[in-house]
Amino acid sequence: MNSKHIIVIGSGFAGLSAACVLAKEGFKVTILEKNDQPGGRARAWEQDGFRFDMGPSWYWMPDVFENFFALFGKKTSDYYRLKRLDPGYRVYYSKNEIFDVPADMVELEALFEQAEPGSSKALRDFLNQAAYKYKVGMGEYVFRPSHSITEFIDFNLIKKSFSMQLLTSMSSHVRKYFKNPQLIKLLEFPVLFLGATPQNTPAMYSMMNYADLALGTWYPMGGMNEIVKAMVSMAIELGVEIKLNTEVTKINIQDKQVDKIQTNNGVFTADMVIAGADYQHVDQHLIEKPYRNYTTKYWNSRTMSPSSLLFYIGTNKKVPNIQHHNLFFDEDFELHAKEIYTAPQWPSSPLFYVCCSSKTDSTVAPESGENLFFLMPIAPGLNDDETIREKYFTLMMDRFAQITGHDIRDSIVVKRSYALNDFKVDYHSFKGNAYGLANTLAQTAFFKPAMQAKHINNLLYTGQLTVPGPGVPPAIISGQVVAKEAMKKLAY
Repeated sequence: MNSKHIIVIGSGFAGLSAACVLAKEGFKVTILEKNDQPGGRARAWEQDGFRFDMGPSWYWMPDVFENFFALFGKKTSDYYRLKRLDPGYRVYYSKNEIFDVPADMVELEALFEQAEPGSSKALRDFLNQAAYKYKVGMGEYVFRPSHSITEFIDFNLIKKSFSMQLLTSMSSHVRKYFKNPQLIKLLEFPVLFLGATPQNTPAMYSMMNYADLALGTWYPMGGMNEIVKAMVSMAIELGVEIKLNTEVTKINIQDKQVDKIQTNNGVFTADMVIAGADYQHVDQHLIEKPYRNYTTKYWNSRTMSPSSLLFYIGTNKKVPNIQHHNLFFDEDFELHAKEIYTAPQWPSSPLFYVCCSSKTDSTVAPESGENLFFLMPIAPGLNDDETIREKYFTLMMDRFAQITGHDIRDSIVVKRSYALNDFKVDYHSFKGNAYGLANTLAQTAFFKPAMQAKHINNLLYTGQLTVPGPGVPPAIISGQVVAKEAMKKLAY
């Protein structure tokens, strides 16, 4: 065992990832978790025989998960069973215009060809380029700590950067290949996970289309929280101590070193601290002003990803005519994006998403029922109250009934809402955001909040507000990157 003690604040994917990597190297690792279960936004909630994933519900980039577990001589199948969804998801453009996105590439090309003659070849070209970006992006970009631009001053990497299309927008890139508005929406939708409009997202992120359409949409049987359970199991096996219901209230600094970590459950000391909690909260509320990385003005000028209004719904009957993942794109995409990013307000005609994992997994709902997860993206920082939530619940229920032909309201036996105020209370989420920092060009790589604390020698940051960015796979990678940085610092 290494005598050095590392404390990780927060047990989201980044925190668990960092803790596992460091424990494997022999460090003593303690995770301090505010809530009563690990997992951060990927916690689970159960009631009356229904089990809901509270946050992430899409399993993309399976290679990232496999590569992570391989670091410890494990496979994902040692912990959970993956199933590839086919169709990956359904898109409702209207009641009579429905796209089921197939797992098979030949079927996918046929779907594109039907929507826009000649587009199957365009799709092949588009995905070939996206595959290159995925290979370079996931192989050479995301594992850099991005302390400064010097990490990227490499002739080969600069050359590759031009083909990565960092300066072209996703919106214009997609439109070079496709004219059909439905296909354009289908290809632009994955960037919404990155927290920005297609117009403001670099075309580099068409790699997400490769992850979606080529690598596929998967589901861990039992739910996304099975990934958390797997990582927790491995962490404990490696000797990590996880302290739940332990909220950090202050980080004391002495001589540019973290001296003490005050919590509601005692005081802790460590040789190194990794903050996997909300970056802005740690920077602005747990550390005294002279030691902060950024000013209030800096944080207020950041472009945040959307928040979400969520409803966890359990029904006492089966709901036909829907898939596991369902996107309701029957309203104006551009208007909803504008009301999130340009003129923040509660949306007038929102798009929304419905997950029904009981279509794939009989263990998450009683035999006669379904578990449904409604998600409507909204701007961060809005006013949030029960009246507003109920207004949009009615709106989504009306649209769901109109488009699918099934009104589920009379069959609801479990219902819970979750929105901005809950994100703030449960995660200290800045402005109640759900996904972290938007992946705009001005907030990519070394333009993101720094992983290194500038005025504290033994504090590092990890998670969705720093590199490489939002999403489950990037969070797992962020934990791996910060662990390596911690080891470098402790080696001196």
